[in-house]
Amino acid sequence: MNKVMIIADSTVDLTQDMYEKNNIRVVPLSVRFGEDVYLDNVTIVPDELYAKVSEKGELPKTAAIPPQTLIDVFKEYIDQSYDILFTGIGAKMSSTIQSAIIASNDFPEGRVFVLNSDNLSTGTGLLVLKMAKLRDEGKSAKEIYDEVSSLVSKVSAQFAVDTLEYLHKGGRCSGASKLFGTLFHIHPIIKVVEGGMIVYKKPRGAYKAALNELVAEIQNDYPNIDLDNVMITHSGLDENLINYLANEVGKIVGDDKIRITRAGCVISSHCGPGTIGVLYIKNK
Repeated sequence: MNKVMIIADSTVDLTQDMYEKNNIRVVPLSVRFGEDVYLDNVTIVPDELYAKVSEKGELPKTAAIPPQTLIDVFKEYIDQSYDILFTGIGAKMSSTIQSAIIASNDFPEGRVFVLNSDNLSTGTGLLVLKMAKLRDEGKSAKEIYDEVSSLVSKVSAQFAVDTLEYLHKGGRCSGASKLFGTLFHIHPIIKVVEGGMIVYKKPRGAYKAALNELVAEIQNDYPNIDLDNVMITHSGLDENLINYLANEVGKIVGDDKIRITRAGCVISSHCGPGTIGVLYIKNK
């Protein structure tokens, strides 16, 4: 049986320590301001991205990984007798998965497996960590692909959004909705459903009201939750609010189950600063 290499795109939003400990190769998407192109979390980080948005008054364009880039990365490991598992941001949100499928056709059948996560950020990252766990248990790339494919529909990913500005600029929120949300202090809950994003709830008042909705969601799903990893992922937020959410979720699942990560530039460019999510895999 060949060795297994897990490759993910940069939108999975795990920490550098997680990538290194789990031997996960990351390939970055790109963000572009005019003619200036940057690699996600390689040549630009989120705080630099926010500064450029403020300076230029517009959001960057984000771009999928080109097939040739993935061909080159895949070949590096195929030549070392690895089989490859690749996943990244869901196919309805980016063409990166399609690029990976195209790239996989350059190699013999059964050497590259491409999983459509139907998710984003650490919703996909949870699947990547599952892949790594199964690989370390000695399973083949095909066995891992089959098992993790069955988990895709069980990932629960929801985010509280502090500002509608980025969603508005990115065409995901109308001007009227932005005004309405601002006037009535609405901090919507965005949920990933069938590979796309919907406005799930519209809590009003202080931002903690939105955080409490996230807590209520995981409380409703408990105990039918995979406790290997429960993710709290944010795009830059007051530390007191991060700690509040982590403490409340910790009361449900246990503090040792929580992993806190920060979203990279591609995810941050769509949701803006002040977004935070709770993500986990349901057992049923």
